[in-house]
Amino acid sequence: MITQKYKDMLGAKSVIRQMSEWAAGRAKEIGRENVFDFSLGNPSVAVPQAFTDKMVELLQCRDTMELHGYSQSQGIPSVRAAFAAFLNKTYGMAYTAEHLFMTTGAAGAVAHAVRAVTQPGDEVVVFAPYFPEYDRYIGQTGAVLRVVSADTEQFQINFEALDKVLNPRTMAVLVNTPNNPSGTVYSEDTVKRLAAVLGEKQKEYGHDIFLISDEPYREILFAGVDAPYVSKYYDNSLSCYSFAKSLSIPGERLGYIAANPKCTDSALISPMCAQISRGIGHNCPPSIIQIAVAEVLGITSDLSVYETNMEIIYDELVRLGFEVVKPGGTFYIFPRALEEDSVAFCRKAMDYDLVLVPGDSFGCPGYFRMAYCVETEKVRRAMPALRRFVQAEYNAKRISKSAKNTD
Repeated sequence: MITQKYKDMLGAKSVIRQMSEWAAGRAKEIGRENVFDFSLGNPSVAVPQAFTDKMVELLQCRDTMELHGYSQSQGIPSVRAAFAAFLNKTYGMAYTAEHLFMTTGAAGAVAHAVRAVTQPGDEVVVFAPYFPEYDRYIGQTGAVLRVVSADTEQFQINFEALDKVLNPRTMAVLVNTPNNPSGTVYSEDTVKRLAAVLGEKQKEYGHDIFLISDEPYREILFAGVDAPYVSKYYDNSLSCYSFAKSLSIPGERLGYIAANPKCTDSALISPMCAQISRGIGHNCPPSIIQIAVAEVLGITSDLSVYETNMEIIYDELVRLGFEVVKPGGTFYIFPRALEEDSVAFCRKAMDYDLVLVPGDSFGCPGYFRMAYCVETEKVRRAMPALRRFVQAEYNAKRISKSAKNTD
């Protein structure tokens, strides 16, 4: 008999993936160029030439076993040392290779981090809106996900709601800044205040509370925006990172956990994660990718394209009357839908070949996400479709309702 637990999950597939699959099917009918798919956060800019050149060089010049064999469970030591040195130089930290654990992307990093600092029944706090897969990363460890309701004014942290959620069972808090789906970047004041709150709660409860920072969008920042490095502000912190977005290599699956050298048992986190890997099979990212990335640290794809796309979409949303917080980074924007039921809103948009993701699965009903990691030319062509959708489904009805009210 197959396992009922996972069989039941088939009825709760990722909404993001479902929308992306619908878009792919629709593209076969009318052509990809005619479907305006803003569903999936898949980087749309080219891999840096330096990374491609390094891969070619390695394949031509290095020993095949070094490139294609298993790495050590914690990752290649020289790679971990290179990453630690880069983080220290960039953010003023004091990491060594022993504080890093190589993972298969940020997903693998978060999955390991949660297991490293919680036991079944412990609570992990997240802030709406949040990446829906956190439900799985946390729930499948036996820990309990607790959601803090959103600050919909700016999508910073709702501290009043946080105070009601924290309790002695809280063992970890998971943040994502720059944020998917809102595009918001937590301010330094927000990070400092969160660190102070958690520091006080550690004393009150008499145990550690770990701050897990999910940071795959760390380099995608827009003009005038700075992203505080969360681990600088709180000792019991684990930084989870992926090179998927900065280098446009999501399929290569490379990330890491960096345990703050000041956190409790910091030297044990990486070797513990190696043991966790034995249970979840989420280990040994490709050796060649570890080596290549270590040799191009500090180089990114041309991420400026995302800001160009954001400005086009933001300006149009504002013109059309949407309530929307302007993103400070990432390649997402999270407006309020034009009706309370964001699922119905997104379903109507599909009639205009606009593929949007309802905010319900992000813990924020009434909103929707647009992933603008799309060719800029296509973003521009999508705006007339967005206008037609709003005019036909909402503006005409508003005008009609207004006319009736004046009769």
